Amino acid sequence: MNPPENDHQLATRLATEAGDILVALRTELVEANTPSWALMDEGDAVAQAFLAKELLTARPDDAVLSEEGLEDPRRFGGGRVWIVDPLDGTREFGQADRNDWAVHVALWECGRLTAGAVSLPAMGITYATEPAPAVPSTQRPRPVVVTSRSRSSYITAIAAEAIGGDVIAVGSAGAKAMAVVSGLADVYVHAGGMYQWDTAAPAAVALAAGLHVSRIDGSPMVYNDPDPWLPDVLVCRPPFAEPVLVAIADAWRRWQQVPTP
Repeated sequence: MNPPENDHQLATRLATEAGDILVALRTELVEANTPSWALMDEGDAVAQAFLAKELLTARPDDAVLSEEGLEDPRRFGGGRVWIVDPLDGTREFGQADRNDWAVHVALWECGRLTAGAVSLPAMGITYATEPAPAVPSTQRPRPVVVTSRSRSSYITAIAAEAIGGDVIAVGSAGAKAMAVVSGLADVYVHAGGMYQWDTAAPAAVALAAGLHVSRIDGSPMVYNDPDPWLPDVLVCRPPFAEPVLVAIADAWRRWQQVPTP
């Protein structure tokens, strides 16, 4: 008999297997000329059903907070809470030529993230808290800041200017955070509105890899609040944290001083 999975192993397996299901589903539906909106809806539903069933089987006493699931009132009792995004980057999933979408699985307990995994299924990669990824060194002359494909935010421009960086567009939140983990980018900053499931697993993996992870005011990321809204995040190589945070704070002070017409 195989030993039971620990939390790291479970998060990694679930993120990977959900991703495999989504890749197969997308291939099948694209070949059937399924409209993109139906492809996205089906992806969300299938991944949610798989993760909910597996977590109920493997960790029946734990609560679950999921983008696609119903509210689980057990999460307000202060115990273990799995925070999942069954399909991060639904828009990218609906485009057959995009690979920058993800599956997130993370565990919050005792006031901290204790396990997590982010799979990039179309790339065949899963990043996890154990073994923690090693962030490669880089020799590029200018740092890279990742931003959204659909809208580049003012915060991104502030960060890029503060460190003399270039900006590249990447799809989902998980794909952007893992771009920093993988060494493709140096900074991911977002302030356009997010939820806890958008960043829990990416934050867990990035922290395990030794990266800086915080709110854009420098405060720590706190999960399992009753309101799932968690609007901003900074994931970056540690040397870039201070200049980016200082630049954002300075911009915020200037904005507050602008007189109202």
